[in-house]
Parts: sequence; C-alpha cells; structure tokens
Amino acid sequence: MATTVLDVLKKKIEEDISSAQEHLSGGAPKDYACYREVVGLIRGLEASLGYINDLSRNYLDDDND
Repeated sequence: MATTVLDVLKKKIEEDISSAQEHLSGGAPKDYACYREVVGLIRGLEASLGYINDLSRNYLDDDND
C-alpha cells in the first residue's frame, strides 16, 4: 500500500506527541503553567490524530465502493 499524505501527517503528529510526552516525563516543565501548556498540546494533537484516522477510514471506505 502506498504512503498517503494522511500517513505522513499521522506519523509527524505521533512524533510530536512522543516528543511532548518525553518533555513531560523528563521533568522539563518549569512550572504548572508550562505543564498545562504541554498537556494541552498533547490533547490537541491526539484530537487531530483522531480526526485524521476518521478521515482515513472514510477515504478507504469510499475507495471500496
């Protein structure tokens, strides 16, 4: 199966989530505000990943029709 734009975007978002999680687990946030900012980033990226997964499923379903 060929790599699509959605696959590339999904991989990049997953890398960004992993990076932000490592940032948190490493104790890098200097205060609670910074911690909340990183957690919010992760939540937003995960939501975006969900949208991409839905779009990808719909795209594949359309191809099968």
